[in-house]
Amino acid sequence: MKGLIQRVSHARVDVNGESVGAIDRGLLLLLGVEAQDNRDSADKLLHKVLHYRVFGDEQGRMNLNVQQAGGALLVVSQFTLVADTARGLRPSFSRGATPQQAEELYDYFVERARAQFAPVASGVFAADMQVSLSNDGPVTFLLEA
Repeated sequence: MKGLIQRVSHARVDVNGESVGAIDRGLLLLLGVEAQDNRDSADKLLHKVLHYRVFGDEQGRMNLNVQQAGGALLVVSQFTLVADTARGLRPSFSRGATPQQAEELYDYFVERARAQFAPVASGVFAADMQVSLSNDGPVTFLLEA
């Protein structure tokens, strides 16, 4: 499972011109599910996302996680994160989970995030989404579980 986190001052996801999820200061997580992933993978990645220290402390050093910084989390499914781009000029998605498996793990991830942390917003799995954000820093990290 892969997660691309971006520290944001605000982020929003729209479907068909309507906002389905939005946050102010916090983390935007683009979540990709691979074929070998399971609930354990989701739990490990969620722990990393919630505890990864990317927010500044009083000295401006990245010592605070999203919870300590009083931020929010916006989770958006992003199957292209699991693409194999090592060869050629066209991505291969053979590493990706089936749509059914990916949706189940995405839903599980969001459910567990909401149980452990608030506020959590999300996109709509497999929808054509428009994501807008203001990347704060910019700060972006690729996390894997």
